[in-house]
Amino acid sequence: MKPDFEQFKDLPGTTIFTIEKGREGFQLNEFCMSLRKEENRRRFLADERSYLDEWEMSADQKQAVLTRDFQKMLDNGGNVYFLSKIFAAEGLSYVQAVSTMTDMNVEQYQAMMLAGGRSVQGWRSKKERDEA
Repeated sequence: MKPDFEQFKDLPGTTIFTIEKGREGFQLNEFCMSLRKEENRRRFLADERSYLDEWEMSADQKQAVLTRDFQKMLDNGGNVYFLSKIFAAEGLSYVQAVSTMTDMNVEQYQAMMLAGGRSVQGWRSKKERDEA
């Protein structure tokens, strides 16, 4: 029996990595894992487009990598643990990268997390924001 993940699609900031997402993001995640090797990191950072074109990723996935739109990468099947190879290749911390997926700068994001994370008050539904 397949779990029903539909109930979580309306939660802001929640991306469930399902089997379908894994299939969709396979090449994106393989590209990310290639960045474990120093030689590949150098090649990627020297000519990002050429290196990306060696991978059978969708145009949307490639554009998300080029613009470092980590949320778009997640939406297109990226796994956050694999995506970490991209920002690590540039010397960014996890906090620096993850803060780009919020409406906060690094300092604000770090302060929020040190204070216990997001408040349970506030934006609770993507539909609510769309209707406003």
